[in-house]
Amino acid sequence: MKHLRFLLSFSLFGLSLPIATSAATRPNILYIMSDDHGAGAISAYGSKVNQTPNIDRLARDGIRFNDCFCVNSICTPSRATIITGKYSHINGVPVFNRFDGSQPTVAKYLQAAGYYTGMLGKWHLGSDPTGFDYWCILPGQGVYFDPAFLQPDGRHVIKGYVTDIITDLAIDFLKNRPKDKPFFLMCHHKAPHRSWEPDEKHRAEFAGKHIPEAETLHDDYATRTDAIRECTQKVFYDLTRRDLKLVPPAGLTEQERNQWLRVKPTEVELVENGKTNKLTGDALNAWKYQRYLQDYLACVQSIDDNVGRLLDYLDQTGLATNTVVFYTSDQGFFLGDHGLFDKRFMYENSIQMPFLVRWPGVIKPGSVQDAMAINPDFAPTFMDIAGLPTPADMQGRSLVPLLKGQHPADWRTSYYYRYYHDPGDHNTRAHYGIRTTDHKLIYFWKKDQWEMYDLVKDPNELHNLYNDPAQQDTVAQLKKELYRLKKELKDDDQFAYEQPKNGVDPREGGQGKQKKK
Repeated sequence: MKHLRFLLSFSLFGLSLPIATSAATRPNILYIMSDDHGAGAISAYGSKVNQTPNIDRLARDGIRFNDCFCVNSICTPSRATIITGKYSHINGVPVFNRFDGSQPTVAKYLQAAGYYTGMLGKWHLGSDPTGFDYWCILPGQGVYFDPAFLQPDGRHVIKGYVTDIITDLAIDFLKNRPKDKPFFLMCHHKAPHRSWEPDEKHRAEFAGKHIPEAETLHDDYATRTDAIRECTQKVFYDLTRRDLKLVPPAGLTEQERNQWLRVKPTEVELVENGKTNKLTGDALNAWKYQRYLQDYLACVQSIDDNVGRLLDYLDQTGLATNTVVFYTSDQGFFLGDHGLFDKRFMYENSIQMPFLVRWPGVIKPGSVQDAMAINPDFAPTFMDIAGLPTPADMQGRSLVPLLKGQHPADWRTSYYYRYYHDPGDHNTRAHYGIRTTDHKLIYFWKKDQWEMYDLVKDPNELHNLYNDPAQQDTVAQLKKELYRLKKELKDDDQFAYEQPKNGVDPREGGQGKQKKK
């Protein structure tokens, strides 16, 4: 009888959805997401700067997606897209808006279908989580050491390092869950988000390491539009003393100290073996890159260790055999590529999300998938795994056929991207565009400037071909597809920019209990 499956239906948000029920057979879902973890810092993706043996276990035992992309490369919008299956202009979170928790989400659908649902770690959506039986979240961005967490009963400080604590909470959730229900757990890490603060163990591990420089670190932007020149997310010019972990002089007031740390230094004095060495010019630039990557990668290493702890717990308890495990990041990240840090731009390092999935008995170990996935697909995929159909208003598509090694004939060969936050952090210009399997077209609409890249011949995106007379047929075809997708996705307002509304900026904290209407 334990393998018997039967259908019933439930009504949620006016939808009547059939569900396959059987607690013994419906898979558990463990979704692990880091913040700003670029695929270039995962050895399963060919990293040249670090090794991630535990994250690599998912690639070895499951599948690696090579072309998984976000549709808006910034933290809060990506999280809203992942939980709703919808683009930013539909779910109401194009920038750092407060998420309207009354709308349908994948957590609510799974909860109503009998899953025990949990949300732990970095929520970053401004409002309290809804659709979760248990939640314990960082307020806003959260901090790395001795972080506060918000729960329905209030705010609590937990001593320790944030990545270890979130993993402890996840293991406690698994231990204490109802055993007669499948679970859906979203385990969201803060690391390796700026300001890249590793714990002592991992800081020491990377402190003396020389990190190979990114291939395009010294990109001169020769054929690019103004946008990349005008941005303030450059490794050589825009890292602050705080980012570089420089120590303020003694005797400063707190205000003076913070002001000192905000400075972007053009020279740095280092004391080594009792001698003072002043760094300027190329020597300073090289040091800044090393300092940035050493801290960033040390934070990543803690993530990898803690992914290993979670996978070991699943193995030890027998949960691994019926648990689908995902590992991803909320977007990509520049690791010195094009001389940049952060994300936002529609360049590959920024939009590519690592996406690794293990599903014993379903996914062939060691699989690699080159079909194009996007983060609106995540919610439909969770629904499909749980035996639920995709709601008609979700804009993504279940990835389950791709997980099984299939490639539907009608699978997408292009996707639409849009970044809104202008003016905003890092002076990154608003833009939208299209990526196909072999080309990319980007429109910085406030400046009326275009870029087009041949991703086959120029995977590093160094040569803007938009004004090349020989490429005008390709440009015309890409524009046609761009406007087709805009219409299909109901993003018809070409010049809209949505300001944050109704609540605090999620980056600044302030989350608490939602007021009941």
